Amino acid sequence: MTYALIDSGSEQKFERFGEYTLIRPCPQAMWRPKHPDRWKSADATFTREQEKSWRMNRSLPTSWVVEIGKVRFKLALTDFGHLGAFPEHSFLWTSMRPMIREKMRILNLFAYSGGVTLAAAQEGAQVCHVDASKGMIDWARENAALNGLEKAPIRWIVDDVIKFLKREINRKSFYDGIILDPPTFGRGNKGEVFKIERDLLTLLELCNDLLSEKRQFLILSCHTPLISPLVLQNIMEQVVGKDLLKTDEMLLSAPGAFSIPSGCYAIKTYG
Repeated sequence: MTYALIDSGSEQKFERFGEYTLIRPCPQAMWRPKHPDRWKSADATFTREQEKSWRMNRSLPTSWVVEIGKVRFKLALTDFGHLGAFPEHSFLWTSMRPMIREKMRILNLFAYSGGVTLAAAQEGAQVCHVDASKGMIDWARENAALNGLEKAPIRWIVDDVIKFLKREINRKSFYDGIILDPPTFGRGNKGEVFKIERDLLTLLELCNDLLSEKRQFLILSCHTPLISPLVLQNIMEQVVGKDLLKTDEMLLSAPGAFSIPSGCYAIKTYG
């Protein structure tokens, strides 16, 4: 079973992940729900009132498996309300798939639970998966096994992204495609601090320096509220130029429900 947005409104979203339906916070959804009666059937609700917690209307398993964008994920309820996958990102790896060639070298930064990594590996790419959290790397490797990719040519790297990029440049270890999803704020595995408003331009310049002569794409996604598609357009244009550059909102959409803006993206392709 797969993912579906059922409805949204009152600063929440109502979603189906496989056989389970969940309500989670969504500050952007300032409208009223279109189908309020459906919400009564939710299996669980995550709330940030007083303290972050899940309110259960049904017993849920410790983890379960859902397919999103032709990639299988292990999902689990976390203390932050996350589940281990961001469905709005599936648009990006779906867009990426036609650009992948056999044995193409792909770099996935801030790689989380591996959606991009596994989609690229499914297309025959050699992938380097970088994240500062060992726990998320372990989770991504579980997802690889779920997709029959445990023996795929994937390098699993626990490291601070900027330090990793600088070392790869020194090693002249270039990539044909790079995709990244930087956080608003983050810490590296040795306490390094990342702030998107300070570090994004440098990060993109390093990525640009690491693209090979056979470069195919540089894809950036972002959930930081103050960063709009126009902000990404301006930053990316300074680094890679405006030709073949597309920026827009990432959306969660469903028939009969309002679409939810869920961050923004920029895709730079090379002819």
